[in-house]
Amino acid sequence: MDLGIRGKTALVCAASKGLGKGCAASLAAEGVNLVITARGREALEATAAALRERFGIQVTAVPGDISTEEGRQAALRACASPDILVNNAGGPPPGDFRDWDRETWIKALETNMLAPILMIRAVVDGMMAKSFGRIVNITSGAVKYPIPELGLSNGARTGLTGFIAGLSRKTVRHNVTINNLLPGPFDTDRLRSNFQFNAKASGKSYEELRKARAEANPAGRFGSIEEFGDACAYLCSAQAGYITGQNLLLDGGAYPGTF
Repeated sequence: MDLGIRGKTALVCAASKGLGKGCAASLAAEGVNLVITARGREALEATAAALRERFGIQVTAVPGDISTEEGRQAALRACASPDILVNNAGGPPPGDFRDWDRETWIKALETNMLAPILMIRAVVDGMMAKSFGRIVNITSGAVKYPIPELGLSNGARTGLTGFIAGLSRKTVRHNVTINNLLPGPFDTDRLRSNFQFNAKASGKSYEELRKARAEANPAGRFGSIEEFGDACAYLCSAQAGYITGQNLLLDGGAYPGTF
């Protein structure tokens, strides 16, 4: 299927690796030009070079922390009027809520709730003015089924979800959709760090926990960043103009609920 977005421009946050990189690659495969951000310059430049070589599209790399005003402004200077925005940022660390002070909570909210809202505020009016826009927020399966040790993420990302539920109904009339992608267990650095945390807490080995988690999933495995990226690309497509305010869970069937 031709997704109808060739020649458009996407701003993809935290795209040097993991799920953000998967989204950038899938958009690039559709002929979308990219502005990509991430904190690590070396990994970001390597990803940009690989995407240019593989897909023959324009890729601008903007190193910076999207959770900061400086990082956001750098990204927006490079791409002030994107057709597509993919919000993404690394999740806060696992732990026990008794150990989290106010500053820890504020940092989580700034990264996983306020930063995407501020990025949306910066670009959504321009999208509505040209009658096309696709915004995808990478959140977490924890929005549907909270994970006890990820309380910081549970709280911040659920706050973003509630905000999007309201805003997305106001923009869709202008062919600007806003949706959330909720990853379950994908084979990323984030998942590996969670296994390391739980291995220390439980006394079990990393490999033991990893194998058990994969086997417990109905799919019998973890997801790939390519699968995730292709789901993102579809939500960014011309054909997806009637999908907004949705929370698409990609977890191999791990969530047991009907709704």
